[in-house]
Amino acid sequence: MKKTSSEAILEEELQAFNWNEVDVYPSFETCDLLLDNAGKKKCFQTTITNTIYKTLSSEKIVVSQDIADTVKVRFQISEKGELQLVDAEIDSVTMAEIPNLEILLHQGLIFLPKIYPAIKRGQQVKTQFTLPIRIQVN
Repeated sequence: MKKTSSEAILEEELQAFNWNEVDVYPSFETCDLLLDNAGKKKCFQTTITNTIYKTLSSEKIVVSQDIADTVKVRFQISEKGELQLVDAEIDSVTMAEIPNLEILLHQGLIFLPKIYPAIKRGQQVKTQFTLPIRIQVN
């Protein structure tokens, strides 16, 4: 008879556990009205994107050439619901034309409503995700 230790059971469970998926995505109160997880995720992403666009559109950005770029912005949300911009992949032309773009992205996050963190197995967990943000200046 083989005796299984609690450490072996835990190790087996951790290997089977998919750390890339959460039971409940991070959310805003307005998104909680939606019933399905996919809808909540879309609402969450749209809220962040629209808030950033609103901030960018309120700024007077002057460029010497037209800019049409998609910036990939990586965010992290702590288990306490604190959002942080980790980094942004910005094209060199866009960066040269709008050198304060990353600062503007940070400023847009100030106006976000309270964030409810992701949940995995009943526990609030830290998550990280990337959103494409379309930048167009003529």
